[in-house]
Amino acid sequence: MPNTPSVALVTGASRGLGATIARRLAAEGWAVAVNYRSDAERAGAVVREIREAGGVAEAFAADVTDEASVADLLARVGDTLGPAEVVVANATGPQPIVPVEDLTWQAHLDQLLFFVKSPTLLLRAALPAMKARRRGRFIQIGSDAFDRALPGMSAYVAAKGAQLGLTRSWARELGPHGVTVNLVAPGWIPVERHADLPADELAGYVADTPARRVGTPDDVAAVVAFLASESAGFVTGERIAVNGGHTIA
Repeated sequence: MPNTPSVALVTGASRGLGATIARRLAAEGWAVAVNYRSDAERAGAVVREIREAGGVAEAFAADVTDEASVADLLARVGDTLGPAEVVVANATGPQPIVPVEDLTWQAHLDQLLFFVKSPTLLLRAALPAMKARRRGRFIQIGSDAFDRALPGMSAYVAAKGAQLGLTRSWARELGPHGVTVNLVAPGWIPVERHADLPADELAGYVADTPARRVGTPDDVAAVVAFLASESAGFVTGERIAVNGGHTIA
Protein backbone atom coordinates (compact mmCIF):
# COMPACT_ATOMS: atom_id res chain seq x y z
CA MET A 1 0.00 0.00 0.00
CA PRO A 2 1.35 3.45 -0.81
CA ASN A 3 2.45 5.57 2.16
CA THR A 4 0.35 8.44 0.77
CA PRO A 5 -2.77 8.37 -1.41
CA SER A 6 -0.91 8.30 -4.71
CA VAL A 7 -2.87 8.13 -7.95
CA ALA A 8 -3.58 5.22 -10.26
CA LEU A 9 -5.30 5.64 -13.63
CA VAL A 10 -7.15 2.64 -15.04
CA THR A 11 -8.40 2.93 -18.61
CA GLY A 12 -11.58 1.21 -19.70
CA ALA A 13 -12.60 0.91 -16.06
CA SER A 14 -16.37 1.24 -16.26
CA ARG A 15 -16.86 -2.52 -16.52
CA GLY A 16 -15.16 -5.90 -16.76
CA LEU A 17 -11.52 -6.29 -15.82
CA GLY A 18 -10.98 -2.54 -15.60
CA ALA A 19 -13.68 -2.05 -12.99
CA THR A 20 -12.33 -4.88 -10.85
CA ILE A 21 -8.78 -3.56 -11.14
CA ALA A 22 -9.96 -0.09 -10.14
CA ARG A 23 -11.75 -1.44 -7.07
CA ARG A 24 -8.71 -3.51 -6.04
CA LEU A 25 -6.27 -0.61 -6.37
CA ALA A 26 -8.61 1.60 -4.35
CA ALA A 27 -8.74 -1.09 -1.64
CA GLU A 28 -4.92 -1.05 -1.63
CA GLY A 29 -4.95 2.67 -0.86
CA TRP A 30 -4.64 4.29 -4.27
CA ALA A 31 -6.74 7.24 -5.37
CA VAL A 32 -8.19 5.82 -8.58
CA ALA A 33 -9.00 7.65 -11.79
CA VAL A 34 -11.73 5.57 -13.44
CA ASN A 35 -11.51 6.19 -17.17
CA TYR A 36 -14.41 5.47 -19.51
CA ARG A 37 -15.27 6.40 -23.07
CA SER A 38 -19.05 6.69 -23.14
CA ASP A 39 -20.74 4.76 -20.30
CA ALA A 40 -20.88 7.44 -17.62
CA GLU A 41 -23.51 5.54 -15.66
CA ARG A 42 -21.37 2.43 -15.22
CA ALA A 43 -18.25 4.48 -14.45
CA GLY A 44 -20.20 6.41 -11.86
CA ALA A 45 -21.33 3.15 -10.26
CA VAL A 46 -17.71 1.99 -9.95
CA VAL A 47 -16.76 5.28 -8.33
CA ARG A 48 -19.67 5.02 -5.88
CA GLU A 49 -18.68 1.48 -4.91
CA ILE A 50 -15.13 2.58 -4.22
CA ARG A 51 -16.24 5.55 -2.15
CA GLU A 52 -18.76 3.48 -0.19
CA ALA A 53 -15.90 1.12 0.69
CA GLY A 54 -13.88 4.07 2.03
CA GLY A 55 -11.71 4.66 -1.03
CA VAL A 56 -10.99 7.66 -3.24
CA ALA A 57 -12.07 7.72 -6.89
CA GLU A 58 -13.18 10.01 -9.68
CA ALA A 59 -14.53 9.21 -13.14
CA PHE A 60 -12.90 10.69 -16.24
CA ALA A 61 -14.32 10.46 -19.76
CA ALA A 62 -11.72 10.21 -22.53
CA ASP A 63 -11.01 8.44 -25.79
CA VAL A 64 -7.65 6.81 -25.06
CA THR A 65 -6.93 6.31 -28.76
CA ASP A 66 -6.94 10.06 -29.44
CA GLU A 67 -3.79 12.08 -28.72
CA ALA A 68 -5.46 15.31 -27.63
CA SER A 69 -7.96 13.40 -25.49
CA VAL A 70 -5.22 11.46 -23.70
CA ALA A 71 -3.20 14.59 -22.97
CA ASP A 72 -6.33 16.25 -21.59
CA LEU A 73 -7.14 13.14 -19.52
CA LEU A 74 -3.77 13.10 -17.76
CA ALA A 75 -4.02 16.85 -17.15
CA ARG A 76 -7.49 16.52 -15.61
CA VAL A 77 -6.43 13.58 -13.46
CA GLY A 78 -3.46 15.63 -12.26
CA ASP A 79 -5.59 18.65 -11.44
CA THR A 80 -8.25 16.59 -9.60
CA LEU A 81 -6.36 13.81 -7.82
CA GLY A 82 -2.68 14.46 -8.47
CA PRO A 83 -0.18 13.13 -11.01
CA ALA A 84 -0.72 9.52 -12.04
CA GLU A 85 1.98 7.34 -10.55
CA VAL A 86 0.41 4.16 -11.93
CA VAL A 87 -1.19 3.78 -15.34
CA VAL A 88 -3.04 0.57 -16.21
CA ALA A 89 -3.61 0.38 -19.96
CA ASN A 90 -6.67 -1.84 -20.00
CA ALA A 91 -9.08 -0.29 -22.54
CA THR A 92 -9.88 -2.43 -25.55
CA GLY A 93 -12.16 -2.44 -28.56
CA PRO A 94 -14.04 -5.12 -30.54
CA GLN A 95 -12.14 -8.33 -31.23
CA PRO A 96 -13.89 -9.90 -34.21
CA ILE A 97 -13.00 -13.24 -35.75
CA VAL A 98 -11.59 -12.49 -39.22
CA PRO A 99 -10.49 -15.39 -41.48
CA VAL A 100 -7.22 -14.69 -43.25
CA GLU A 101 -9.05 -14.63 -46.61
CA ASP A 102 -10.92 -11.55 -45.36
CA LEU A 103 -8.06 -9.97 -43.44
CA THR A 104 -7.41 -6.33 -44.31
CA TRP A 105 -4.89 -3.74 -43.23
CA GLN A 106 -7.76 -1.91 -41.56
CA ALA A 107 -8.42 -4.98 -39.41
CA HIS A 108 -4.83 -4.74 -38.21
CA LEU A 109 -5.11 -1.01 -37.61
CA ASP A 110 -8.27 -1.51 -35.54
CA GLN A 111 -6.31 -3.66 -33.09
CA LEU A 112 -3.11 -1.61 -33.15
CA LEU A 113 -5.18 1.41 -32.21
CA PHE A 114 -5.80 -0.01 -28.73
CA PHE A 115 -2.67 -2.06 -28.16
CA VAL A 116 0.06 0.12 -29.69
CA LYS A 117 -1.23 3.66 -30.22
CA SER A 118 -3.17 4.01 -26.97
CA PRO A 119 -0.38 2.70 -24.68
CA THR A 120 2.09 4.96 -26.46
CA LEU A 121 -0.10 8.01 -25.93
CA LEU A 122 -0.76 7.14 -22.29
CA LEU A 123 2.88 6.58 -21.43
CA ARG A 124 4.01 9.75 -23.19
CA ALA A 125 1.44 11.80 -21.30
CA ALA A 126 2.18 10.26 -17.91
CA LEU A 127 5.95 10.08 -18.22
CA PRO A 128 6.97 13.66 -17.32
CA ALA A 129 5.39 13.35 -13.85
CA MET A 130 6.79 9.84 -13.37
CA LYS A 131 10.31 10.95 -14.27
CA ALA A 132 10.04 14.00 -12.03
CA ARG A 133 9.11 11.77 -9.07
CA ARG A 134 11.52 9.02 -10.16
CA ARG A 135 8.77 6.49 -9.64
CA GLY A 136 6.19 5.15 -12.03
CA ARG A 137 4.36 1.96 -12.87
CA PHE A 138 3.07 1.38 -16.39
CA ILE A 139 1.06 -1.84 -16.54
CA GLN A 140 -0.37 -3.18 -19.77
CA ILE A 141 -3.18 -5.71 -19.97
CA GLY A 142 -2.20 -8.17 -22.67
CA SER A 143 -3.51 -11.63 -23.47
CA ASP A 144 -2.33 -15.23 -23.60
CA ALA A 145 -3.85 -15.31 -27.10
CA PHE A 146 -0.34 -14.48 -28.32
CA ASP A 147 0.81 -17.92 -27.11
CA ARG A 148 -2.32 -19.74 -28.22
CA ALA A 149 -2.12 -18.42 -31.82
CA LEU A 150 -5.89 -18.47 -32.16
CA PRO A 151 -7.16 -19.03 -35.72
CA GLY A 152 -9.22 -16.18 -37.09
CA MET A 153 -7.69 -13.79 -34.57
CA SER A 154 -4.40 -13.00 -36.32
CA ALA A 155 -4.84 -9.20 -36.22
CA TYR A 156 -5.55 -9.32 -32.49
CA VAL A 157 -2.70 -11.74 -31.83
CA ALA A 158 -0.25 -9.62 -33.84
CA ALA A 159 -1.22 -6.48 -31.92
CA LYS A 160 -0.82 -8.29 -28.60
CA GLY A 161 2.65 -9.38 -29.71
CA ALA A 162 3.50 -5.77 -30.52
CA GLN A 163 2.25 -4.75 -27.08
CA LEU A 164 4.67 -7.20 -25.48
CA GLY A 165 7.52 -5.81 -27.57
CA LEU A 166 6.71 -2.30 -26.40
CA THR A 167 6.68 -3.46 -22.79
CA ARG A 168 10.18 -4.92 -23.02
CA SER A 169 11.74 -2.00 -24.90
CA TRP A 170 10.15 0.60 -22.64
CA ALA A 171 11.29 -1.29 -19.54
CA ARG A 172 14.92 -1.09 -20.68
CA GLU A 173 14.63 2.57 -21.61
CA LEU A 174 12.80 3.76 -18.51
CA GLY A 175 14.37 1.63 -15.78
CA PRO A 176 17.07 4.23 -15.05
CA HIS A 177 14.29 6.76 -14.39
CA GLY A 178 12.60 4.66 -11.72
CA VAL A 179 9.75 3.63 -14.02
CA THR A 180 8.78 -0.04 -14.38
CA VAL A 181 6.85 -1.40 -17.35
CA ASN A 182 5.14 -4.78 -17.20
CA LEU A 183 2.41 -6.72 -18.95
CA VAL A 184 -0.27 -8.91 -17.39
CA ALA A 185 -1.53 -11.56 -19.84
CA PRO A 186 -4.89 -12.99 -18.75
CA GLY A 187 -6.27 -16.18 -20.12
CA TRP A 188 -9.98 -16.45 -20.67
CA ILE A 189 -11.56 -14.39 -17.89
CA PRO A 190 -15.37 -14.33 -18.15
CA VAL A 191 -16.86 -10.86 -17.79
CA GLU A 192 -20.19 -9.36 -18.81
CA ARG A 193 -19.71 -9.87 -22.55
CA HIS A 194 -19.19 -13.63 -22.08
CA ALA A 195 -22.58 -14.25 -20.47
CA ASP A 196 -23.86 -16.29 -23.42
CA LEU A 197 -20.88 -18.65 -23.77
CA PRO A 198 -22.07 -22.25 -24.43
CA ALA A 199 -21.55 -24.62 -21.52
CA ASP A 200 -19.56 -27.10 -23.62
CA GLU A 201 -17.00 -24.43 -24.54
CA LEU A 202 -16.58 -23.52 -20.89
CA ALA A 203 -16.15 -27.18 -19.92
CA GLY A 204 -13.56 -27.68 -22.66
CA TYR A 205 -11.50 -24.71 -21.49
CA VAL A 206 -11.56 -25.91 -17.89
CA ALA A 207 -10.47 -29.41 -18.93
CA ASP A 208 -7.43 -27.93 -20.74
CA THR A 209 -6.39 -25.78 -17.77
CA PRO A 210 -4.16 -27.31 -15.07
CA ALA A 211 -5.90 -25.26 -12.36
CA ARG A 212 -9.20 -26.85 -13.50
CA ARG A 213 -11.18 -23.63 -13.37
CA VAL A 214 -11.68 -20.44 -15.32
CA GLY A 215 -10.03 -17.28 -14.12
CA THR A 216 -11.79 -14.40 -12.42
CA PRO A 217 -11.28 -10.65 -12.72
CA ASP A 218 -10.00 -10.73 -9.13
CA ASP A 219 -7.16 -13.04 -10.21
CA VAL A 220 -5.99 -10.41 -12.71
CA ALA A 221 -6.53 -7.47 -10.35
CA ALA A 222 -4.37 -9.11 -7.68
CA VAL A 223 -1.39 -9.30 -10.05
CA VAL A 224 -1.91 -5.71 -11.20
CA ALA A 225 -2.02 -4.57 -7.58
CA PHE A 226 1.29 -6.33 -6.90
CA LEU A 227 2.97 -4.74 -9.93
CA ALA A 228 1.72 -1.32 -8.79
CA SER A 229 3.14 -1.79 -5.29
CA GLU A 230 6.48 -0.97 -3.74
CA SER A 231 7.14 -4.70 -3.53
CA ALA A 232 7.42 -4.88 -7.32
CA GLY A 233 10.04 -2.16 -7.66
CA PHE A 234 12.60 -4.65 -9.01
CA VAL A 235 10.19 -6.27 -11.49
CA THR A 236 10.20 -4.77 -14.98
CA GLY A 237 9.95 -5.90 -18.58
CA GLU A 238 7.97 -8.94 -17.50
CA ARG A 239 4.96 -10.66 -18.95
CA ILE A 240 2.94 -12.45 -16.27
CA ALA A 241 0.36 -14.92 -17.51
CA VAL A 242 -2.75 -15.25 -15.36
CA ASN A 243 -4.38 -18.31 -16.88
CA GLY A 244 -4.16 -21.24 -14.48
CA GLY A 245 -1.28 -22.76 -16.43
CA HIS A 246 -3.26 -23.00 -19.66
CA THR A 247 -0.25 -22.16 -21.85
CA ILE A 248 2.47 -24.11 -20.05
CA ALA A 249 4.91 -25.24 -22.73
